[in-house]
Amino acid sequence: MILFFLTSGLFLGWSLGANDASNVFGSAVGSRMISFRKAAVVASLFVILGAVIQGAGTSGTLGKLGAVNALGGSFTVALAAAVTVYMMTKFSMPVSTTQAIVGAIIGWNLFTGNPTDTATLSTIVGTWISGPVLGAIFAILLYMLIVRIKRRLRIHMILFESYIKTGLLIAGAFASYSLGANNIANVMGVFVPAFRLDDLDLGIFTLSSAQQLFLLGGLAIAAGILTYSKKVMETVGSNIVNLTSEAALVVVLAQSLVLFIFSSSALSGFMVKLGLPPIPMVPVSSSQVIVGCVIGIGLYKGARNINFRLLGQIAIGWISTPLMAGLLSFFSLFFIKNIFNIDTGHKIISGAAEGTLNTGTEARPWNISEVMKYIILAAIITGIIAAVYYYLLERKRQRELRKSEEWFWKNIK
Repeated sequence: MILFFLTSGLFLGWSLGANDASNVFGSAVGSRMISFRKAAVVASLFVILGAVIQGAGTSGTLGKLGAVNALGGSFTVALAAAVTVYMMTKFSMPVSTTQAIVGAIIGWNLFTGNPTDTATLSTIVGTWISGPVLGAIFAILLYMLIVRIKRRLRIHMILFESYIKTGLLIAGAFASYSLGANNIANVMGVFVPAFRLDDLDLGIFTLSSAQQLFLLGGLAIAAGILTYSKKVMETVGSNIVNLTSEAALVVVLAQSLVLFIFSSSALSGFMVKLGLPPIPMVPVSSSQVIVGCVIGIGLYKGARNINFRLLGQIAIGWISTPLMAGLLSFFSLFFIKNIFNIDTGHKIISGAAEGTLNTGTEARPWNISEVMKYIILAAIITGIIAAVYYYLLERKRQRELRKSEEWFWKNIK
């Protein structure tokens, strides 16, 4: 039953991987500069690394907004966010996983009578605006830099495209890492306060309770990338403004920098040491940051070919997404608690323990931890096998392509 509660978070992770991976490699795959298999394997690997290594910062911020202290509540909040994302995507409305989970957490706060931390909420909402703006600024600066380098070095077009192809792969790996580090809070953040696991010693390294959840969430995101992101990747990039190859590289770099900045505790601590305000550790919508990056390049080139109607739809999404998720979360919690008699959380009393599980895990803490250990090990092994399989398929495709090229040139002669 306890593992069942995680399914809503895993579904949300799968949805995030299926949709947001297009922000990382969409331009490269859509333009055929990088094959889908190669992009999917690289994105899957680095999104998991980012989630496990650097995912704690943004999860802490969501915990301040609302510490969901029962697994039934965590399940319902994640499910409400996932259903909101699915429904709005189905009706072609701009949607942000970050805004959906924020609205769902506020719905839980209202249902359980817990206050919503307005300072944290203001910080999160502020990044919905500052994230795209910062992405636009980074995109303009990086685009100017690349154009200047191209003019000064006078690189041949074919060689330049080869450099861009390599750059897209490296930038995509960094963007995938940043996506995992920043957005894993949307997937598993609500489970952290309510889920207690023993540390998992894998010999080389040890995973804490939160990192085990982040690993599972990262694997769910990777599954979404591998199974359902191909069509989105192949069609992304033309809804707002047409991108050249160097502009596509700039957009990926700028987006990854924004996501990395808002998830790096070390960078935030460095800012404090310099006497500057700390950088908020906040999950940022990668879709909206990518829009800001593309708009930045469009403004630099001249705003004639920018789809301003889409910007208006995104602004509406800032209100409609959290509102719909909040309402769905509130009424779903009422249904789960009163119909199925499942504990969905309680009001947190100042000075008391923040949350305990009422599902029987305290009596046998080793049981769920042992089960999770084998689930994680099985998932890691499956992931390695899948990565090797995709790698071998890519090698086979390249060999077939090389043979067809040789056959073509032989017949031409």
